[in-house]
Amino acid sequence: MDLVMPGLDGLAATKAIKQRYPGVEVVALTSFSEAERVHLALAAGAAGYLLKDADADEVSAAVRAAVRGEVHLDSAVARTLTQSLAAPRRAAAALTPREREILVLVAQGKSNRDIAGALVISERTARTHVSSVLAKLGLASRTQAALWAIREGLVPGP
Repeated sequence: MDLVMPGLDGLAATKAIKQRYPGVEVVALTSFSEAERVHLALAAGAAGYLLKDADADEVSAAVRAAVRGEVHLDSAVARTLTQSLAAPRRAAAALTPREREILVLVAQGKSNRDIAGALVISERTARTHVSSVLAKLGLASRTQAALWAIREGLVPGP
């Protein structure tokens, strides 16, 4: 299953296939190796995740693994996933107490203005702290930061 397709994307197609035909196994084939995309594909029901430069033997191995009920990941993807699992723990330790406080407020849906008011700092300082938190955690958005904070137990989930 190619994950990037016009119309119905590969994630939605994989999910639909698995819901309608649970016995059918799907192996994702894509050019993206980011951990978040891998997680999404596996959560949608993919039994494997390969990069488009995979050779025929690897494609065959992934299909065979899927038939056996196993998950097959491209070695570069597996390495990325392993690093992504270890990195947040190290990154969390690198956050200052103020950055943790900022992260909790971000996870609560607070804007930079709200954060500034709550902590009696300037909005610019709040924005700088938010940027620092995102950089240290290797995240791209406030939403990712909020999800990370929930997953790590810094704030209760919805």
